[in-house]
Amino acid sequence: MAVSGRDTAGDEVAELVGRLVEQPGKLGGDERRRLLARLTGALANGARRAGESGVGRGRWLTEMFMRVAPRIPIRDLATLSEHHHGLTGEALADELTRTAAKGTMTVGAVGGAVAAVEFAAPPLLLTAPAQLIAETLVVAAIEVKLIAELHAVYGVSVEGGGTQRAIAFSMAWSRQRGIDPLSPGSVTLALGTAAKTALRNRLMRTLGRHLTTLGPYFTGAVAGGMLNRAATRRLALAVRADLRRQRGLPPA
Repeated sequence: MAVSGRDTAGDEVAELVGRLVEQPGKLGGDERRRLLARLTGALANGARRAGESGVGRGRWLTEMFMRVAPRIPIRDLATLSEHHHGLTGEALADELTRTAAKGTMTVGAVGGAVAAVEFAAPPLLLTAPAQLIAETLVVAAIEVKLIAELHAVYGVSVEGGGTQRAIAFSMAWSRQRGIDPLSPGSVTLALGTAAKTALRNRLMRTLGRHLTTLGPYFTGAVAGGMLNRAATRRLALAVRADLRRQRGLPPA
């Protein structure tokens, strides 16, 4: 069966985002800029194919992210500890939070300094540059990866296959909370209408944060980096508090 242009674009986007988030704090600046430029081009082409209405309502952005989510590289506890010099527990969670915040801050700073490629008049996205769409997807992927790996650190197991777990962690990101596997409906196995709406709203809010940083020269880059770092830290605090409660651990 022939692969459609839309599927090809989705696969390229998922591959590029996966490479950008694999170890966000360690990717070299030149390589990060190159990958972001490629991602920007792939998204601009995909948006034109999707058409104005789908892009404008955020439906296309949500579909793109759900193509990305199962490809986000998530490490188990042993690998996390190995990658962070044997750290465990709260010290490891602190390091994961620091690395993710650095990663989202760097994406905002690098992205704000790259020339934007405009979409073809998607009015409900306020003619957002494709560069900001790329930043939004990468930041969301880094934060979903952070949520998943924090669950591993605190020993909160989320069952299911790769796609099911990707959906569950994406829904946790849309709520900005940890997952309680014992709570009915907490682990979402199917992406229903309400879940898609929550995810779309979170993605659009993240995009909106990036839109507010558009400015001359590097002012937007600096603002974007700081806002991303603060948002990632807030997310980590909320998720870690949820996971501590589930394990009966004292507050930090």
